[in-house]
Amino acid sequence: MSRFHNREFEIKFLEDRYKRDNFELIIVYGRRRIGKTELIKNFTKNKKHIYFLCDKKGTESNIKRFKTKISELLGEPVIESNDLEEIFSYLVKKVGEKLVIVFDEFSYLVEKDDAIPSVFSRAIDEVLKYTNHFMILCGSSISMMEEGALSYKSPLYGRKTGHIKLDELPFSSFSSFFPKNSKEKNIEFYSITGGIPFYMEKFNENISTLENVENEIASRKGRLFEEVDFILKEELREPDVYKTVIEGIAKGNTKIVDISNYTRIESNKLTRYINTLLRLGIIKKENIITEKNPKSKKTIYFVDDNFFNFYFRFIEPFKSDLTIGEMNAFKKNFSKNFNTFVGKAFEKLVRKELIRSLNLPFSPSKIGRWWGYFRKGEKRETIEIDIAAIEENSKQAAFFECKWKDLKEKEALKILDKLKEKSKFVQWHNEKRREYFGLIAKKIENKERLRKQGYLVFDLRDF
Repeated sequence: MSRFHNREFEIKFLEDRYKRDNFELIIVYGRRRIGKTELIKNFTKNKKHIYFLCDKKGTESNIKRFKTKISELLGEPVIESNDLEEIFSYLVKKVGEKLVIVFDEFSYLVEKDDAIPSVFSRAIDEVLKYTNHFMILCGSSISMMEEGALSYKSPLYGRKTGHIKLDELPFSSFSSFFPKNSKEKNIEFYSITGGIPFYMEKFNENISTLENVENEIASRKGRLFEEVDFILKEELREPDVYKTVIEGIAKGNTKIVDISNYTRIESNKLTRYINTLLRLGIIKKENIITEKNPKSKKTIYFVDDNFFNFYFRFIEPFKSDLTIGEMNAFKKNFSKNFNTFVGKAFEKLVRKELIRSLNLPFSPSKIGRWWGYFRKGEKRETIEIDIAAIEENSKQAAFFECKWKDLKEKEALKILDKLKEKSKFVQWHNEKRREYFGLIAKKIENKERLRKQGYLVFDLRDF
C-alpha cells in the first residue's frame, strides 16, 4: 500500500511554489517514517527532476555519486570538477528547462561535514538564484535539519523560500487506510502506530490487533522489532541514555525529580536530554489547562509518540524473552493492560483532534487536562479531569470524562455527578464562568435522554 495519504495541503504548497518563475529552496523535514520521500516522489512525477539520496560516506563520495546522476539525466559524460558551484553551473547550462533538484537525507551531509550549508549557500548565491529551478533539501534528522538549514545561524537560513515540517496523518486517514476496520479497531491501531504511514502500512486489517503486534513488533523477525533502537541510534549520540529517560517517563515518572530518580541523572544534567526529546516530538510537556505560568512546577512530561509509548510499555520490558521467541509474558501483559493503554490513547486523540469536530455550545480557545490535589484527612488525594475545554473571553468551560468502555445510563450519570464535584476544585473564573459537563465513551445507553438533561454526551457513532 502506498504511504501517500492525506497530503493535499503539502502538495498544493509545493505546486504553488513550483508555478513561480524564480528560484525556490524548500526545506522538507520530519521524523523518520513520516512519508517525506513519498511526498517528494508524488510531487516530482511528470516533472523534470533529479533525485539524489545522500549517504553517510562523506562529501567527496556524495559529490561523485551526484555527478553520476547528472550524467545519467543529461546523457553526457561525467563532469570532472568536484566543486559544487561549478557542478550546478554545468547542470543549469545543460538542462535547458525548469528542473526540480532533490537532496534527500540532506542531514547526512551536514552530519559528516558542517561546511555543507555554506557550500550550498554559495552555489545558490552564485548560480541558482538567477534561475527558475526548484530545490528541495529533505532530512529525517530533525536536529541536523534545524541546525543545518532552518536555524537563523545557518548560512542557508536567508536562502530558503519555504519549509514543510511533515507531521503525523490525522486519525481520519485510518478509515481510508483500513476501510474494513471498525472505529474501535482503528483506534486500537492508532494507539500503536499513531499517524505514521510507515507503521500503518505494516498493519493488516484482516487480522487482530494482537496478531499484528506479534507479527510486526514483538517478533524478532518483525519489521518493527528494532525500530526504536534504530531511530535513537540514527538521531542521537547517546541512545542508551535517552532510552533510559524515555523508559522512565513511560513507566509513569512524569516530573523532573521522579525522572531524575529513575535514571539517576542529576536534574540539572537531565534538562539537556529532556529538551532534545521534546524537540524530536518523542515526549511532550504539559501544564494544567488553567495554568498561565509556563515554568510552573505543575509541569508533567509524557511519551507523546504513540509507537514509542507502546514499545516501552509492551515490548521493551520483555525484549530478552522476545529475542529468543518467547512470547508468554508479553501476551499476558498485553491481555491485562492493552485496553487501559488504548483508553489513554483515545483520551489523547479526543483532546488532540476529535473534540473540535463535535457540536459544542462554544468554540474553545484551549483544550487540555486538569489535575490537582485535595486533603482527605491526613492523606493528599489526586484529582483529575480527563478533558477540559475553555474559552477565555466568554468565560465558558466544558469538562469531560473519557471512558474506553460501553456505559449504561445509570453508570454514565454517576460519572457525570462525580465530574461536577471535581470541577469545583478548578480555580478558573469560579464565580463568573458558565459550565458544561460531558462524557465521551465507546457507547452510551440512552444518549439522547442524557443530552436532554443538558449533558454533552458523545460516543464513537458521533465521530
